[in-house]
Amino acid sequence: MENGYVILGIIALLFLSMYGYSYMSVAMEKFRLNRAKKIDAQKEELRRQQRIKNQEAREEKFRKFNKRKEEIKHELMLLEKMKEKQRVS
Repeated sequence: MENGYVILGIIALLFLSMYGYSYMSVAMEKFRLNRAKKIDAQKEELRRQQRIKNQEAREEKFRKFNKRKEEIKHELMLLEKMKEKQRVS
C-alpha cells in the first residue's frame, strides 16, 4: 500500500509539473506584456514632457519677439515725434 501512495504522489507531481510548465509560458508572456506597457508608458511620458518643454520654449521666444517688437514700435514713434518737433522748429 505504501508503494501505491508513492506512485500516486509521483503521478500527482508529474501532473503538477506539467501544469506548471504549461502555465509558465503564459505567465512569462504576461510579464513581458506588462514590462512592455510600462516601458511604453515611460516613453510616452517623456514625449509629453518634451512637448511641454518645447511649447514653453516657443512661448518664451514668442514673448521675447513681441516685447522687442513693441520696443521697436516705441522707438520709431519717439523718432517720429522728434522728427515732427524738428520740422516745427
